[in-house]
Amino acid sequence: MEFLRPATWDEALAAKAEHPAALPVSGGTDVMVELNFDVRRPPALLDLNRVRELTEWSEDGAVVRLGAAVPYSRIIAELSGPLPGLALAARTVGSPQIRNRGGVGGNLGAASPAGDAHPALLAAGRDVFVEAASVRGTRLIPIDDFYVGVKRNSLEADELIRAVRIPVADGPQQFSKIGTRNAMVIAVCAFGLALHPRTGTVGTGIGSAAPTPRRAVEAEEYLREVLAGRGLWESGGLLDAEVVRRFGELVKAAAAPIDDVRGTADYRRHALAVMARRTLTWTWNDYRRQIGSAA
Repeated sequence: MEFLRPATWDEALAAKAEHPAALPVSGGTDVMVELNFDVRRPPALLDLNRVRELTEWSEDGAVVRLGAAVPYSRIIAELSGPLPGLALAARTVGSPQIRNRGGVGGNLGAASPAGDAHPALLAAGRDVFVEAASVRGTRLIPIDDFYVGVKRNSLEADELIRAVRIPVADGPQQFSKIGTRNAMVIAVCAFGLALHPRTGTVGTGIGSAAPTPRRAVEAEEYLREVLAGRGLWESGGLLDAEVVRRFGELVKAAAAPIDDVRGTADYRRHALAVMARRTLTWTWNDYRRQIGSAA
């Protein structure tokens, strides 16, 4: 196995162009496990740890540009304000050691349905973009178009993930995950929810309950219509129990889970309905407090 270790981003792109089958590695929290168990044996590894710009992030007031290798521990410490949903998801990732090494770029590259970052990224809105680059240039891939199959993404063979562009939160966000134990666990299923009062929209993300991470589109539209039709964005009034129940049922219906060693399909559907109800209650209560404080 060949080992490539570029020192700059341009060198990294040139190496990927010359060796399109090379497997990028930065945190290595997924890649090294697969190598150790001989699940994957690529012809070359492309070590990106010396490319410092991948560990940087910036914010212009509207969008956070998150470098692909910014570790989860820094997302928790530095971005819980502008990216609360992603920061909550980051808290559930692995152990402290894994959170100090792993980043969102690795989650996206692996494209596992169980990746913890995916529900939060989907819920953050349709203006989330994956910044993919090659020697041919840079393109922005909408998050909804990024996942194309089980552990498959829409990157071209010569492309690397440089960053993710995520809108700064304009409302409360939540993340919920169920596993077979309380820590260091792969999700049985996960759910992200975000309220976007500026546009009057709702964002959702379902993890580990379909071939790819996905939205609960009908649930988003149902809640958007309820909040707009009843004037709840302006009043911050209570959500009645039937709205919460119906939202949970629509999230459940959006899933397409399977039975596996971590849980059955029926359990995943049930758990998603429960998580959807809970996260909606938490998120709406947060929004009502924001409305009250502003008043």
